[in-house]
Amino acid sequence: MCYIVYMVHTQYQQLKGLIYLVSIRNLKKSYKHYPVLRGLNMEIHDGDVYGFLGRNGCGKTTTMNIIANVIPKDEGDIQLGDGTKPIRVGYLPESPTIFGYMTAREYLEYIAACAGYDGDIAKRTSEVLEVVGLRDAADRRTKGFSRGMTQRLGMGAAIFRDPDLLIFDEPTSALDPQGRVEVISIINRLKAMGCTIVLSTHILSDVERVANRIGIMNGGVLAEEGGISDILRRHGGDVVNVKLRQTTQENKLTLLKVDFARAEFDNNTGLFRFGTDNPEETAKRLMRLLADNEIVPESFSIGTATLEEVFRKVVG
Repeated sequence: MCYIVYMVHTQYQQLKGLIYLVSIRNLKKSYKHYPVLRGLNMEIHDGDVYGFLGRNGCGKTTTMNIIANVIPKDEGDIQLGDGTKPIRVGYLPESPTIFGYMTAREYLEYIAACAGYDGDIAKRTSEVLEVVGLRDAADRRTKGFSRGMTQRLGMGAAIFRDPDLLIFDEPTSALDPQGRVEVISIINRLKAMGCTIVLSTHILSDVERVANRIGIMNGGVLAEEGGISDILRRHGGDVVNVKLRQTTQENKLTLLKVDFARAEFDNNTGLFRFGTDNPEETAKRLMRLLADNEIVPESFSIGTATLEEVFRKVVG
């Protein structure tokens, strides 16, 4: 089976006055002699949508598989929940396998049977199909489903038993823009329902749209963790964006050699970005610099650093 929906008995964990649904300490895992996790520490609050980020091969999927009890850890401690009840975990792997000869409704009923669901299966199946936007496709064979529909059905399997923790591994990968919008909409709906979600994806703009906290993996450990807005301010600060009507080599040198801001140029977009702790003063100085050198801007704005910029900075 590709979907794991199960119950784990846990111990109460409280740190700094906050109850964590997931608390990981010094987690280690090696494959043969290659260490993937080298002492991972991370916390996921109850109710978080936690963006779990990192390069390919950094240990994200390994961490999620260990949390979901798919593979064993080598060392370290994982504590889930408050210890007053078993914890249900729903897991959507990166490449779900759906039985093409089944309909969406039959597949969810099969998942319910495998998971030992003891409620009204027909009623719950209808509820889940509604949540994931597959009500009108409930009785279609899944072999004709698009990639996005397959992902949404996988999400339905993961949420069937109303889990306390949801783990989504690359749920928007290989989807077209419409498919991504549909999956993100479901995550937002689950977020509004109070679900705790761990979301791993390489599409950082999706993380910015749904996550309230993030963790960035690098070198087998968590290099950064915290509220997304706090991390953006801490690593990126504010930025002044400038795009020129004409980007000559001389103009580029003039702007990139400024000593009052962190200057970067994006060859793909033609955008100059100036990182600064004082955006208003930086904007004034840039305006004077442009005027003194008779450089005409096409656009000029003040904003904040993007998650992509922070990610590149953290992982090098």
